[in-house]
Amino acid sequence: MNKSNNRILSIAVVLLLITNIVLVTMMMMGKNKGGKRGPGNRNEPSQMMVKELNMTEQQQKDFKQLKEEHFKNTKPLFDSLRAAKTAFFDFVKEENVSDSVLNSYSLQIAERQTALDKITFAHFKKVRGLFTPEQQPKFDAFIQKMMQRGRRDSATKDK
Repeated sequence: MNKSNNRILSIAVVLLLITNIVLVTMMMMGKNKGGKRGPGNRNEPSQMMVKELNMTEQQQKDFKQLKEEHFKNTKPLFDSLRAAKTAFFDFVKEENVSDSVLNSYSLQIAERQTALDKITFAHFKKVRGLFTPEQQPKFDAFIQKMMQRGRRDSATKDK
């Protein structure tokens, strides 16, 4: 019975991890598309940041360069992550798939996502370095606000 519960729990954790990764990827891919965004045509986050932090022309130039470099570095990883997820979900049509195979593929996905997260973290550290000590707390708050954007906690969910 304990082995069965562990297996169900493992599968649930893997499915939640995959769902989270898919949602983060969809959010990131949505940021790369230009044009109108959702209701109210919200500004692109980088433009909001320029305004909220009152960035200088040099800061904007340096930020644009860092942003372009970041997307150039992460595009192959996003492509690799997408391919890994496609391969993983191709197993849905298989009659019997071993846990070891699913674990192996989910580990590949997790490793790619971890690599992306580390690169993004390093990018934000570089961007933070562009700002004055007075701007840095505003940047920190802005990053937290962006991370919370679109998030729905179960505690605030309507019943």
